[in-house]
Amino acid sequence: MVTAQTPTDRDDRRAISPETYRRICGLALILLAGIVVTGAAVRLTGSGLGCSDWPTCEQDRFVPEADFHGWVEFGNRLITGLVSVAVIAAVLGSLARQPRRSDLVRWSWGLVAGVIGQVILGGIVVLSHLNPWLVLGHFALSMVLVWNAVVLHHRAGDHTRSISVIVPKPVRYLTTLLTGVVMVVLGTGTLVTGTGPHAGSRDDPIARLPFTIQAVARIHGTTVIVVLLVVTALVVTVRKSFPTDNETGLPLHRAVWWLVAIVAAQAAIGWSQYFTGVPVVLVGLHVAGATALWIVVVKLRLLATCRSHGIDQ
Repeated sequence: MVTAQTPTDRDDRRAISPETYRRICGLALILLAGIVVTGAAVRLTGSGLGCSDWPTCEQDRFVPEADFHGWVEFGNRLITGLVSVAVIAAVLGSLARQPRRSDLVRWSWGLVAGVIGQVILGGIVVLSHLNPWLVLGHFALSMVLVWNAVVLHHRAGDHTRSISVIVPKPVRYLTTLLTGVVMVVLGTGTLVTGTGPHAGSRDDPIARLPFTIQAVARIHGTTVIVVLLVVTALVVTVRKSFPTDNETGLPLHRAVWWLVAIVAAQAAIGWSQYFTGVPVVLVGLHVAGATALWIVVVKLRLLATCRSHGIDQ
């Protein structure tokens, strides 16, 4: 005898668990952070106009010819396709997750809007002959996307945080201050990049920002010093607020020490690249470090200021 399936039975088979959805969001976050680094590799290898047209590589070719710079640029476009798949999976997963949560659905659609914006802006960047202001906007939008992905992944893990942690006001204020200062650091860092020698294309003259590298580097260095001071204050405050043997404060302690490690590495790389003529490898590492720094800072602020939304099992 064949038993008819009810709509509820079919829905249950298509449903995914909160933990599975959290992994999907983690993959989307990794890919969105990774494409920032691969995008930097396009510029640092001088492949920014390896494909001079968009959405095709050239006016009469979808893929590049046997050219290194063309394939670097085209490869980055292909990785954008992987990011798009991960983002679509995040949206579909938010709809299939049981129990469904409207906040996760909204934040997953935010990723879709951001990726569409990136694709459009990326095309404009190519067609504008790598206008440096638009390149900086492309990076800024990438950081917005990464922020969205961190928030989505954090909220998707609400089911793992069964204990509500009361974070003292000084810690909350410092994480908010740190977020603002790091945004300034990222902004001044992009000015250094837009003024520096890595324009994105080896064969074509690309406009640079109308500043001197020494001036913007000093401004950027000053903002980094401010970050170091805020990080120091945050480390001391977290240690006073949460003893190291206090399990409720463990996520904050972990995030703070990741922050310390990344800031120290970024400061070392930044000073080294300035005094060694900004070699490509160090600049690439600096971009990767900046992305990692932003992820940790956003995570810290979420741990310190946001309560769990719709905790479920």
